[in-house]
Amino acid sequence: MTRAVLSLGSNLGDRLAHLRTVTADLGQALVAASPVYETQPWGGVEQGPFLNAVVIADDEGVDAWGWLRRGQALEEAAGRVREVRWGPRTLDVDVVAVCGPQGPVTSTDAALLLPHPGTPERATVLRPWLDADPDAVLPGHGPVADVLAALGPDAERGMVRRDDLRIVS
Repeated sequence: MTRAVLSLGSNLGDRLAHLRTVTADLGQALVAASPVYETQPWGGVEQGPFLNAVVIADDEGVDAWGWLRRGQALEEAAGRVREVRWGPRTLDVDVVAVCGPQGPVTSTDAALLLPHPGTPERATVLRPWLDADPDAVLPGHGPVADVLAALGPDAERGMVRRDDLRIVS
């Protein structure tokens, strides 16, 4: 069995519906889903705000590469177009971390870096992950609560928890 932590984001079209396609696709594999956060974009590209969330899923038949392919298929189904780096997107599904029977899975393959290299600097991933799993550990970095705290008091500035929005029906 592998457990995957997937970070979700959308800032085009029906943002919430795009995030919900992921939880619907995961079905019985879905273990936990974070609250939804509305966040400001970063990366220097002018665009609208994102909805972000984190989901945790278990599936004995899916390895780390399978989680990547599943996320890419969901992005494609949502009409994701990769024209501008860090640009607007209908759906972004990042494989943040994967744990297999022998423990955390690591990968240095450029197509699948595990754990996801941007995670330690992204409150937009760490906060929802911590909400979904208060005991979460980022492999190679330690408890997610500590990694988030190390970002400082302003790390979550601009993040608005949207309790009026749910990604699981």
